[in-house]
Amino acid sequence: MTSASAPGPPGLHDVLKDDLTFPLAWGTSPVRDFGAWRRAARRKVEELLVVDDQDGTPYAPEFTAGPAAPGDPGGNGFTRELVTLSLTRYGRTRGVLLTPHGPGPFPAVLLLHDHGSRFDIGKEKCVRPWYDDTRLASAEQWAARHFGGRFVGDGLARRGHVVLCLDALGWGERGPLDYERQQELASNLFHLGSSLAGLHAREDQRAAAFLAGLERVDARRVAALGFSMGGYRAWQAAALSDHVAAAASVCWMTGLKEMTVPGNNTLRGQSAFHMLHPGLARHLDIPDVAGIAAPRPMLFFHGGLDPLFPADGVRTAYGKLSAVWRSQGAGHRLRLKTWPDRGHVFDGEMQDEVYAWLDAVL
Repeated sequence: MTSASAPGPPGLHDVLKDDLTFPLAWGTSPVRDFGAWRRAARRKVEELLVVDDQDGTPYAPEFTAGPAAPGDPGGNGFTRELVTLSLTRYGRTRGVLLTPHGPGPFPAVLLLHDHGSRFDIGKEKCVRPWYDDTRLASAEQWAARHFGGRFVGDGLARRGHVVLCLDALGWGERGPLDYERQQELASNLFHLGSSLAGLHAREDQRAAAFLAGLERVDARRVAALGFSMGGYRAWQAAALSDHVAAAASVCWMTGLKEMTVPGNNTLRGQSAFHMLHPGLARHLDIPDVAGIAAPRPMLFFHGGLDPLFPADGVRTAYGKLSAVWRSQGAGHRLRLKTWPDRGHVFDGEMQDEVYAWLDAVL
C-alpha cells in the first residue's frame, strides 16, 4: 500500500489544519464552570454522532451457556455465555459474557475489540472462543501477535470482573468486512444521513448501560477497556456514558493535527471512518473529547515505537488531558504512560499494570 499523503491542491491541507482552533475545548471555551462545560461539550459530540440517541429498543437478551472456564493455578474460574441482544433497532449483535465464580455483584469491564484490519474475528480478539474452532485458530494467532499470547477478557474474569465483549459492525459474526470496502460502507451510511463511527459510539453507549444493568454487576464499578481502536472506543464511551466509572485506553490517543501528517493511516480513509465524526474537529480536539470524562479515573498507555501515533501527537494529547484533570484537582486519577520499547501492542506486562490499576480504581 502506498503512503498516504495530504489531499487536495498544494497547501490546502495545511490551511485547513491551521483553521482548527478547537474553540469548545476546556480552557479555551468561554464556559468556565466545569460541569456546564462537560454538558455543552457532550451535547456537541452527541449532535455530531448523527445516529439517534433516543433508541429505546429493548435489549431482549438471549443467553446461551458455555462450558465453565478452567481456573488459573489459584483456582479462579468463571462461567462463559454467549449473549445476543439488540443495541439499536438496526439489528442484533452477538457477544460473550464472562462471570466470575462467587456471589457478586462484581465489578465489570466493557471490553472493546480493536480494528487491526482483520475482520474474521471481533470479540474473539479479546476472549478465547470456546464455540468455534476456526475462530479459535485465528484468535490465538491474534493473541500471540498483540497480547503476549493472552486473552485479556479471560484474565479479567479470573481477577473477579464480569466481562462483556461484543462484535462491532463488520467484525466476527457481523462481518467479515473487507478492508477495501470500509470506505464504501461509511459512504453509504453518510448518504443515508447516518455515520459509521456514530453507530459504533451509540452501540458502545448502549452496551455500557446493558452491562451496568445486569444483576450480577455492581453498576457503580463498570469500566471500559480497549486496545487500538478499542482504546479509542473506551475513552469515547467514558466521555459519552455515565455508566462508565473508569476507562483504560491502550495505544489510541493523539492530537488531531499531529496525527494528520503524510504517511499516517488517518489520511488513507478506509479504517479511519470507524473513528471519524464529521465536523467535530471544528469544535474539539481528540483529547478534548476524552476530557469530558474527567474527573473519573482514566489510564492511557502509548508505545514509544508505535508507528501509528507520532510522539509529538501523544505529547500534545497527554498535555491537554493533564490540564483538564489537574484543573479539577484530580490529577491523581489520570495515569499517562509511554512504554519506550513497545510498539503497537498490549503485552502481558502492560496488561498486568492495567489489571492492577482497575483493581485500585474500582
